Amino acid sequence: MEGLKVLWQRFIDAFSHTFLEIEIWRIIAAGLIVIVALAVRKVFLNMLISFLKKLTGKTKTTVDDKLIEAVDPPGKLLIIVIALYFVFRVLLINVSGDSFGGHIIRTLFIFTLFWMIYRAAGIIADLFEGLAKKIETDLDDMLVPFIRRGIKVIVVIVGITVIAKEWRYDLGALLTGLGLGGLAFALAAQETLANMFGGITIMLDKPFSVGDWILTPDVEGIVEDIGFRSTKVRTFAQALVTVPNSTLAKTAVTNWSRMGKRRITFNLQIKYQTTAEKMNKLLEKTREMLTNHPEIHPQTIFVYFDKFGENAYELFFYFFTKTIVWQKYLEVKEDVNMKIMQILDEVGIEIALPSTSVYIEKEKDSINKDKGE
Repeated sequence: MEGLKVLWQRFIDAFSHTFLEIEIWRIIAAGLIVIVALAVRKVFLNMLISFLKKLTGKTKTTVDDKLIEAVDPPGKLLIIVIALYFVFRVLLINVSGDSFGGHIIRTLFIFTLFWMIYRAAGIIADLFEGLAKKIETDLDDMLVPFIRRGIKVIVVIVGITVIAKEWRYDLGALLTGLGLGGLAFALAAQETLANMFGGITIMLDKPFSVGDWILTPDVEGIVEDIGFRSTKVRTFAQALVTVPNSTLAKTAVTNWSRMGKRRITFNLQIKYQTTAEKMNKLLEKTREMLTNHPEIHPQTIFVYFDKFGENAYELFFYFFTKTIVWQKYLEVKEDVNMKIMQILDEVGIEIALPSTSVYIEKEKDSINKDKGE
């Protein structure tokens, strides 16, 4: 019995020894806390998240599913922060008041909280997007990205401010005290502010929306994204061009997607051997064909014998398709060309080919001499 007491006392004395002025048993206890925290983070929390996802999967709304996904990574970090708090307490590291340990723990906790809010901010934008789609307006395509990014920017700014105050830093006084540095910062921010106001102008005026085909002096393509600072345009060569919003707000933008109709215009040359009767039949049949064509806009149809060209009669065609879709427009244009060819065949008129006629005349006396008169 006495031997067991001695052995127990030696065991206690061994754990009472210090390493880096910290008792061994405290180091071991801190290690156990970390192991338990990692186990909870790996097993228990994953099981809890899976269970909650099964519950939210049975509901009609997707908001709760997105909320679970948003809090999952920050929740895992929160377990580590709580474990770190107890590790500091076991290792006798001060975590109260203005102590360094206290600032570390509170900073990590604030970061975790705002990270969770940052990830959940998209849910608000998703709710607004669903509401905007019910109203059947294109405003959601432009406004939702602004709301989504705006909320996240606000969360980041507030989070940085709170963390700065935790460390007793006054950001306002810091920026004011920068002097020339603050002035340089303000000058550098002018372009950013101009782009932001340009984005707001685009959102309010709505010269184009996501998915529109636009043309500017610098780029032509499909609008993929409208952000705070810039607008992304995918060209027809599949290159992605980023255009500052301030540039788009000041330049002329042609929105091809908002055309009411597409124009077709060309000249047709026919041979000079064509008679006036055949010409009239050609014009009448062509006008009738275009007027009755289901894909040609009936409001403006011009088909006229325009002029006597150098080598042929020239007809002028000017009309519009009802469709504005590029591929459909090409199909209609092809169909009209084929019908014009059929009319030419019916009337018996040939299209003039590019050519040059040379006429050679000789004086009468020269001709008589050649004949031997």
